[in-house]
Amino acid sequence: MSAVPPRDPDPAAPWPGPFIRYDLIKELVVALGVVALLAIVLTILFSSPDDPPTTIQSWARADPSDFVATSLTELAGTSEVAEYGPPYNHTPEATQKIGPLDLQSAAGVRIPIDTARNFVLDPLKTIPGAARLQLAIRVYEAAPAPTQEAWIAAYEEALERARFPGQQAVLVPRGRYGPVAPMMAALLADAQSGGLDGVLLAGEHRFYQTNYTKTLLFLSGGEYFEERAEGQHLLGTQWGMMNETGSYPGQVWLWLFTFWYQIEPFLESPNADALVFALMAVLSLAFVCIPFIPGLKALPRHLRLYRVVWRDHYREVES
Repeated sequence: MSAVPPRDPDPAAPWPGPFIRYDLIKELVVALGVVALLAIVLTILFSSPDDPPTTIQSWARADPSDFVATSLTELAGTSEVAEYGPPYNHTPEATQKIGPLDLQSAAGVRIPIDTARNFVLDPLKTIPGAARLQLAIRVYEAAPAPTQEAWIAAYEEALERARFPGQQAVLVPRGRYGPVAPMMAALLADAQSGGLDGVLLAGEHRFYQTNYTKTLLFLSGGEYFEERAEGQHLLGTQWGMMNETGSYPGQVWLWLFTFWYQIEPFLESPNADALVFALMAVLSLAFVCIPFIPGLKALPRHLRLYRVVWRDHYREVES
């Protein structure tokens, strides 16, 4: 005897179930109150940490040796930012490529950065009442490039024997540093006072100063910033893209992006960012196109997992 399929109920028939009276407004208010209270309690118990920001001032005070050494590479044009390439400068052979495709150069230099001028010379020129310092800057700018390089090299070598009394000043042995020594001493003092943060932030001439590009680029050149990031597990090799400061979980959905940086051929590749960008673009496009890919779009019908999820429904219908 074959099973008779169930008939659809008559839409004109009266509802056979129980009638329940309820106040929709009351339920809405109660639900909002419960959710709001729950959100407040969870925020107090599990909120993100409020770590103090890393600034150039805090860097210069905590590790003046690293600050001066980094500033010297910015003045010499040998820092990572100075040799990064687009969108900051036109450094040859510094771009990341996807095979022969050079998207970084195609975008061009959109944020021109001259590290010597933007991070050292121009900020020093804003220090008021420093006639000897301004003279030193003019002497440095008037000197030929080989002379500037000789001064910087001599000062860089002397930094290994430098002293930082009270972490407030830099004292190097006597040597032929030209104007570089007073310039570095003045830059350190300006950074420790917080003036350098303000100068780099105010360079955009906007009412709301929210562009921290120059400040972050300067910070990224020092070991202090990297060591602090490592302590917070924020480096790329520590799955840092999906972490927050402290021991709190961050954006877990970013695991797919940071995963590729942990394996070959992306792990040590100089083109890692470009390759990961291309791979994620292909995977995202494939995900969007799943309903249009022959064979792949029919997998749910063949795997029949929906019958497992809705097994109670199918058991009742088929019985």
